[in-house]
Amino acid sequence: MRCHRRIFAQKPDWALSRDGFLALTGRGGATPASGPKSRDGEGADPVEAGGRDDAEDDLLAEEFAEIDPVLARSSKILGGADVPGRKEETSRRDRPEPQNGLIYDLDWNEEERLAEWQAVLADTREWPSVLRAAVLLEAWSDIEVLQHAAWLGPLLVAALLRQEGLAAHHLASLHLGAKNIPRERRRARSRGDRLLALLDAIHDAAVAGLKEHDRLVLAKSQMERRLKQRRASSKLPDLVELVLSRPLVSTGMIQERLKVTKQGALNLVGELGLREMTGRGRFRAWGIV
Repeated sequence: MRCHRRIFAQKPDWALSRDGFLALTGRGGATPASGPKSRDGEGADPVEAGGRDDAEDDLLAEEFAEIDPVLARSSKILGGADVPGRKEETSRRDRPEPQNGLIYDLDWNEEERLAEWQAVLADTREWPSVLRAAVLLEAWSDIEVLQHAAWLGPLLVAALLRQEGLAAHHLASLHLGAKNIPRERRRARSRGDRLLALLDAIHDAAVAGLKEHDRLVLAKSQMERRLKQRRASSKLPDLVELVLSRPLVSTGMIQERLKVTKQGALNLVGELGLREMTGRGRFRAWGIV
């Protein structure tokens, strides 16, 4: 989820650029100074190397603010980066530690494999976007680019579809589409059969996205019925927009976005009839089922 948020917060061509590859594969590289422009035309704040998104871009970032640096540090360690202990001197950063042979295959040359996949990316530049996406997914699986981050390939391909304009406003959930394809088809011996299976996975991901869109449109129409005869100053329309833009909303998120008190946020949730998703008495969150 953190990587997904990081890719979407940047310009469409960032993930497949040199800096994007370096950052997402744990090889360093600076995050761009500014992300895509918001609807108001203002530049979005940068995503920190530790993965912290600006609160305006993603209000959930505040909920994850404490664990994101830990996740970032863990990713660097697993990626083989030289991460000194919290109390070690800065001068020790220049001393790389060998990778653990129990965790990593020391003969696995990720740099070479990544270069091979990038060559496929370059060679298919003139191909139709969907066919190119299927070929890149198949190549990522066949080359086995990263030892411990096989999940990154579909995100990079989704970023390509966004860059090409086929999914300009979201990252297609290719993992969801692949889940609906039997493993026997995705791992078939024939390359042609594997490519057909991946094309079906892309199609299923698109169908799932359309179904989710229809579900949200229906939910919006149902919630808007509760807005009739409300005062012009009512915060309910703002809450509807917030709920539709986030998978979950917490009391703190509602307070910050709508500028209301905690009790006011709870009252608005009750008026809108949202479903509580955590089943807890404290630190609750609501969403659309």
